This record gives sequence, C-alpha cells and structure tokens, in this order.
Amino acid sequence: MKSRDQKLNSEGNDAKKRAYLFALKIIKFVEKLPKDMATQIIVKQLIRSATSIGANIIEAQASSSRKDFKNFLNHALKSANETKFWLCLLRDVGKSDRKETNELLDEAEQLGKILGKSLITLKG
Repeated sequence: MKSRDQKLNSEGNDAKKRAYLFALKIIKFVEKLPKDMATQIIVKQLIRSATSIGANIIEAQASSSRKDFKNFLNHALKSANETKFWLCLLRDVGKSDRKETNELLDEAEQLGKILGKSLITLKG
C-alpha cells in the first residue's frame, strides 16, 4: 500500500503531465477562435488561467515547505476553476465549438478534482 507521500507524488506527476497537455490543447483551441475584441480579451484570460494550472503545480513540487506546497496547489485549483469560467463564457456566447469546449471543460474539471483531492489529503 502506498504511503500518503507516495500517493501525493504520484497524483502530482499525473496532474503535472495532464496540466501541461491541457495547456497545449487550450493554446491550439484558441488559435481557431474569432479575432473580434471580446473573444480576444477572454482568450487572454483563458490562456493565462489555463497555463497557470501547470505552472503552480511545478512550483508546488519545488516548494521548500508544506505550507508553500499547499498554497501553490490551492492557486492551481483556483486557476482550474477560473479556466472553467472562461471556457463556459466562450461556449455560451457562441464563440467556440460546443463539443470541443465541453471536452476542455471536462479536463479542467478532472484537473480540479485531482488538485482538490490532493489538498484534502494534505489536510489529513
């Protein structure tokens, strides 16, 4: 049976890889969107929040204290939630393909669940 630390490390590596692949998908996704002003403003926010997920996971893994680790994971979770907001906005205003957007939303949701589970495990 895996120890709590082994479990967190395993989940962290999975989350890191998934967050990186998710960021790549988001970048490719936004390249196909309309170039009007409203869409581009949302796109900038979406790219910022979606890429922040992985960046904060990496920072968490390099942190020097348990408190910093939790704080970075919490920021990653907040970025995943923010990403869902921007994706829903693009979908509901009709600027993006509904099916593709829902697939990205699902992955953002899954990343959020992984991060949330890790935070719950850390809190004991």
